[in-house]
Amino acid sequence: MKLAIVGYGKMGRLIEQLAPDYGFEIALKLDEFNNARFQGITPENFRGVDVAVEFSTPAAVVENIERIAALGVNLVVGTTGWHERREHVREVVARSGIGLVWSPNYSVGVNLFFRIVAEAARRLHEQTEYEAWGWEIHHAAKKDAPSGTLLQLVEEMRKAGYGRPVHLSSSRAGAHPGTHEIGFDSAADTITLRHTARNREGFARGALKAAQWIVGKKGFYEFRQILFED
Repeated sequence: MKLAIVGYGKMGRLIEQLAPDYGFEIALKLDEFNNARFQGITPENFRGVDVAVEFSTPAAVVENIERIAALGVNLVVGTTGWHERREHVREVVARSGIGLVWSPNYSVGVNLFFRIVAEAARRLHEQTEYEAWGWEIHHAAKKDAPSGTLLQLVEEMRKAGYGRPVHLSSSRAGAHPGTHEIGFDSAADTITLRHTARNREGFARGALKAAQWIVGKKGFYEFRQILFED
């Protein structure tokens, strides 16, 4: 299978390194030098590509998706910072007839963490003495704050029925790959739920699992649907 990497930063290079483990040959690498104005997304460059993995920037991701979808190439999207345009992307996917997998975080552990946080929120919904917070830390180069992962955690809490405010804060420093924390506090006690990534390898392997899965499929999917067969 042939894979295109769109966004050749640290994640892109790690995906390139691990791709052979998942049966992929790298057919194309696009970055800010050869795709600054989307000039790298051409029928010639994408001929024979089975799936593109998109880890670019919040400013470029939606147009990358639109242009790649127009070529009929399936996508795995890991870029965050475009949450408000998700419904537009769903429409693009449906209109073009491609398959796309999206997640703010391709770590298997984080996707399990989404479910744990949702269950806690569901059970604490009626315990009005508890207030909630969310906190995260990422490396200094991360462009969006709060991260897509933290926003998704809050969305999972809302879906589970937790209707009270969730106070959010973000830290950006050093080379930290990512820690996310959800807490519930009352006058009597504190409940803290935390996920800490040790490195980026889990994210890259999750994205490659998604790329394997989406080859030959159509529709808009979230990564957790693949993991848990929802």
